[in-house]
Amino acid sequence: MDLYKNALKEISKNNPDIDKVLSLLERSIEEGNGEAAYALGTWYLHGHYVTKNLRKATTLIRKAANDNVPDALYDMAASYESGIGVKKNEGRAVEYYLRAALHGDKQSFFELGRCYYHGLGIERNRKLAKIWYDRAEELGVHD
Repeated sequence: MDLYKNALKEISKNNPDIDKVLSLLERSIEEGNGEAAYALGTWYLHGHYVTKNLRKATTLIRKAANDNVPDALYDMAASYESGIGVKKNEGRAVEYYLRAALHGDKQSFFELGRCYYHGLGIERNRKLAKIWYDRAEELGVHD
């Protein structure tokens, strides 16, 4: 039984049983499912279905990032860049944007271009910025 898929199926219903979805997500996380950790982390981040809790959100999203969930990697990068939920660290942001890009997150290509262009968390390099920007544009990302 795939607990995460069952949680997605339940939440897609017109009147989902939120307690059931929470239970399925939590059990899936216990089994090591990074996608479930990301889903629940975003609930806590935005206060959807649960009380907003930045600490829980960051813990769960970091767990998902450790499992190389692309969206979680991107969110951790953005968190480090802005200092939301973690201590601001542009160098760590660049590391997470790079990991996110390598795992298929298209927006991260643009963000890496921006970091190289402005020297955010990494030495300024306009040539590398152009490479990242060009690839982002090829992927349909413009900003």
